[in-house]
Amino acid sequence: MTIWTKDQMASIHTMLNPKSLAIVGATPRQQYGGRMLNAALKMKGRVNVYAVNPKYDEILGVKSYKSITELPETPDVVAVVVPYNHVLATLKEAHAKGTRAAIVISAGFSERGVSDRADLQGEVAQFARESGLRISGPNCLGLANIRDDIWLTSSSRGSSGVAGTVGLVCQSGATLFGPFLARAADSGMGLSYVVSTGNEADLDFSDFARYLLDDEGTTVIAGFVEGFKNAQKFIEVAKIAAERGKPIVLIKIGRSDLGKRAASSHTAALTGSDALYDAICKQYGVIRVPSYDDLLEVSHLLAQSKKPKRPGIAVVSHSGGICSLTADMCGQQGLDLPPLSENALGVINGILKGFGWAANPADVTGKANGDAFPEIMNAMINEPDVGTLAIASAGKEQQTDQIIALRKTTEKNVAYMWTGTRDASPALTKLKQAGVPLFYTPDSLARGLRHLIDYHTWHDKRLQQGFASTPAITAAQTETLAKLKALKRSVLSESESKQLIAAWDVPVSMEVCAKDADAAVRAADKIGYPVVLKGDSPDIPHKTEAGIVRLNLRNAEEVRAAHATILTNAKLHAANANLNGVLVQEMVTGGVEVIVGVSYDAQLGPTLLFGTGGVMVEVYKDVAMRHCPITPTEAHEMINEVKGAKLLQGFRGKPACDVDALADVLVKVSHLAVNLDGQLAELDINPLLVLPKGRGTNGGVKAVDALVALKG
Repeated sequence: MTIWTKDQMASIHTMLNPKSLAIVGATPRQQYGGRMLNAALKMKGRVNVYAVNPKYDEILGVKSYKSITELPETPDVVAVVVPYNHVLATLKEAHAKGTRAAIVISAGFSERGVSDRADLQGEVAQFARESGLRISGPNCLGLANIRDDIWLTSSSRGSSGVAGTVGLVCQSGATLFGPFLARAADSGMGLSYVVSTGNEADLDFSDFARYLLDDEGTTVIAGFVEGFKNAQKFIEVAKIAAERGKPIVLIKIGRSDLGKRAASSHTAALTGSDALYDAICKQYGVIRVPSYDDLLEVSHLLAQSKKPKRPGIAVVSHSGGICSLTADMCGQQGLDLPPLSENALGVINGILKGFGWAANPADVTGKANGDAFPEIMNAMINEPDVGTLAIASAGKEQQTDQIIALRKTTEKNVAYMWTGTRDASPALTKLKQAGVPLFYTPDSLARGLRHLIDYHTWHDKRLQQGFASTPAITAAQTETLAKLKALKRSVLSESESKQLIAAWDVPVSMEVCAKDADAAVRAADKIGYPVVLKGDSPDIPHKTEAGIVRLNLRNAEEVRAAHATILTNAKLHAANANLNGVLVQEMVTGGVEVIVGVSYDAQLGPTLLFGTGGVMVEVYKDVAMRHCPITPTEAHEMINEVKGAKLLQGFRGKPACDVDALADVLVKVSHLAVNLDGQLAELDINPLLVLPKGRGTNGGVKAVDALVALKG
C-alpha cells in the first residue's frame, strides 16, 4: 500500500525550494509576520517575495497586497500569519489562487486544549486532504533549505546555518530555531534542511522524513518528536531508511509521566507507550537519544563517518586521567579497546622515550602537539582490530592540521573529543570547518561510538534478512475464529483460548473438558497420571486466586476430590460465573516457564511481549517487546534480552531447553497478532513451558494456560 503520493512529495519539495512566497499577515513590526518577511527579503533576487496585509500599502520597502487574489502570480508557497479563526479562509483563498503548499505559523489550535480549537484544526486538516493544498503547521515557526540559503521562518533567532548532509525535523519550532541551530553551529554540524512541523494538522514528521530519504544531499535524519499521530507511517519511514542506509536519530518525548503531560498540553500529541517506542526504535534501526547534544553529536558522527571496518576503538590523549576516564566510559558502553600490537607499541615507545604510556588508550603527553603525533596516530589507527581512532585533547593548529590530513588518507574513522574551553579558538574552528565529528565529554564520545557501531551492525543484518512478513490467514484459522466469535463473548475460557492459538500451530497441553466427575476420571485414565484439574470459565481469568486449580493428581480418588473442590470454589468465588466444565490436563514438568503475550497500541498496532513466566512476571517486569510481525532472528534477540531467559540455557545441572522451538512460537504468535488485528484485544500464554531439547512430540514447548480477549 502506498502511503505517500507524488503530489504530497512535490508539495514538500516546493516548500523547501520555492521560487515565490506570499506572506499573509506580513507586518512592519518585529512580530511573527514581520520577522518572516525580513528573513524572506534576504532571498530577494532568488525568490519572489510578496507581502499580503490589507492594512498597509508598503511593508519593509515592498508593496503590500490586499489579498492573495490580487497577487500578480500564483505563489509557490503561502505563509499564513493571521489569527487562528482566519486561517481556514486564508487557505481556501490560496487554494483558489492555485497554490499547492502552505506554512501555517498561526497558533491557537489544538495545543490550547480547547475543544472548538481542536475542531477548527480538524477542519484545516480535512481541507488539506480534500484540496491537495499541503500544510506544515499550524503552530510552527517555518522551515529552511540551508543548503541553498532559503529561509521561510518567523523565528527571532536569525536565519543562518552551516550547510551539510543532516536533515533536521522538529515538532517544536522554538526548539529547532533555538538550541538546535545554535548547538549545530557551535559544533560545526552541517544541515541540509530544517523543518518545524508544529501541530501537524496535515504533514507530519514522517512525511518530511520520507522526502529527505529521497534527497541525495541528505545522509542522516535527525528528529525531535513529541508524539506520532500515525505511528505506522513512522515505522514505514524507518523501513525505507534502512533500505537506503540513512540513519534516523530521534529524541522522542514521553519517557516520564511529566514528559507525557507536557507533550499533550504543548501539541496535543499522543505519546503512546514509551517502552514500546524503545522496542520499535531498536527493531527498526532508529537511534533514540535523550538530549539535544546527543542528537546533534550522534547525527554529525554518522554523517561524517564511514561504516567501521572493525568495532575496535583506539584512544589517544595528552592526559593519563582523560585516557582512563574515556576508557572507563567506553567500557561501560561495551566498546572494545583492543591491545596494541608489539609493532605499534614499539613505534609509540620509540617516540615517547620513557614518558607517557604506550597502550590503548595511549597517554602521549606533550607529543600530542608535536611533529611525531601523525606517526603515533598512524600506528594506532592501522592496527587490524581498530575501526575508529578517537583523539581526546585540546590541541593547537598543528595538531588540527595533522588530524585533518589523517582523515583524508585513512579508510577508517576519526573522532575528536575537545577537552578545552568551548570558546572560539583557531584549532577548534578548523576542526569544525573540516567536519571532524566533535564531542566534549568522554561519556558522550562513548555513546556516540556505540551508536555508530550498533547502527552499522544492525543495518548489515537487516539487509541480509529483510523485514518480517505475515502469511495470509488460512481457511482453517478463519473457521476457528468464527466459531469462537459465535460464542458472543469478549473473553474466552482457557480451553477456548487454546483452540485459537492451536490454529496458529502453537503447541498446547493435552486436555479434555469434563462435565462431571466420572468424565474427569475417564479423561485422567486416558491421559495418564499425574494430571492437572482446572475450572474452565471465561468469567474467572485468574484461576489460582479463585482456588480452581489442582496439580499433581495421581489417582481417580484424588481426581474426584479435586473436581468437587473446584466446583465449590468456583461458586464461592463467582456465584454467577459460567463454567464450561473442568479441564483434565496432562501434568507437564521439567521445563522453564515463560510468558508470551499480544497487546494492541492505538498508535502502534500489535505488540508481541515475551518474558519470564508464572505469577511473578508483573513483579519483575523482565520482558522484551517487538512490533509484529517478527523474524526468527528477532525472536532470538527478544529471548536474549530477558534476564530470566538464562534459565533456558541450563542451570545447576538442568538440561538446556529448546530455544529454537520457543523462537518458532514467538514468530507464529506475531503472525496471529497481525492476522487478527482489529479482532483480537489481548492474548496471554502464561505459562508457556519450554522443555529440554529433544523432549516431547510438540517440538519442546507447550502452552499450559492461555487467555484471549476478543474485540466486541
